[in-house]
Amino acid sequence: MNELRRKILLAAAGMAGVLIGVSLFRMTTLRAQGSAREFAINANQFAFSPLRIDVQKDDLVKITFTATDIAHSFTLDQYRIAKRAGAGQTVVFEFRADQPGTHRFYCNLSQDDRCRRMEGQLVVR
Repeated sequence: MNELRRKILLAAAGMAGVLIGVSLFRMTTLRAQGSAREFAINANQFAFSPLRIDVQKDDLVKITFTATDIAHSFTLDQYRIAKRAGAGQTVVFEFRADQPGTHRFYCNLSQDDRCRRMEGQLVVR
């Protein structure tokens, strides 16, 4: 009877180890995927609002970009993003913030010299 009890205890301990391992794997995977973050960015009067976006590495970033007065773009070279919105239009897009650092976003349109001076920052910690 003791041998059977020992085998049952070993099997239970093995199952507990597997369950703990799966739980730790899930926690690590969730942490690596980051959180979902949403931002509304307005382009109006040759300026972005807000000027700065702060996220954590691996966050899924959803941007709702609106050009209020005239056509503007949201361009973020490090992520190969160049989204254009016409006057009064909104564009929605997502990307994974997987590159730590401070990245410049800007308007790449040339309809007015002031467009070229529009810029903001994406900070990935």
